[in-house]
Amino acid sequence: MASSSRGVQTALQVVLAIAILGLTYFLYESITAPYEAVERQKEVTEMTRTRMNEVRSAMIEYQRANGRYVTTLDSLVLWLQTDSTMMASADSLFGAGFMSDSLPFSPRTGNMFELAINDTSRTNTYRLSDPDSDDYIGTLSGDITELNAASWE
Repeated sequence: MASSSRGVQTALQVVLAIAILGLTYFLYESITAPYEAVERQKEVTEMTRTRMNEVRSAMIEYQRANGRYVTTLDSLVLWLQTDSTMMASADSLFGAGFMSDSLPFSPRTGNMFELAINDTSRTNTYRLSDPDSDDYIGTLSGDITELNAASWE
C-alpha cells in the first residue's frame, strides 16, 4: 500500500511540475508580448517620421531649385530621379542606399503620404501628413513660423 501511495505522490508531483512550467510560460508571454508590440509600434513610428523628414528635405531642395513647392509627391519622386544635382547629392542628403521610389509611402502601412499645397497666400505653404496617424509637417494657414515644423518636434 505504501508503494501505490508513493506512486500517486510522484505522479501528482510530475503533473504539478508540468502545470507550473505551463503557467510560467503563459505568464512570461502575457508580459512580453504587449511590450514587444509597443516596441514595434515605436519603431514603425520612428521609421515613418524619418521618411516624412526625408520628404520634407526633398521638398525644401525642390523649393530652393524651383522657387515653389512641388504639387504632388509623384512629381517630387520624378524630380529626384531626373535632376542631376539631386541624383549626385542624394546619398549625402538622405543617406546611403536611398530609394526615391519609396519616398512618398508610409512604412507603417504602405499608404501614400498626403500632401496639400496652399499657394494662394503671400508665402506658399504645404502640409504633409501621414494618413495612418496624427503626424504632419507644415501648415496650410500661411503662418511662416510653422512652414517646415513637424507635429512631433
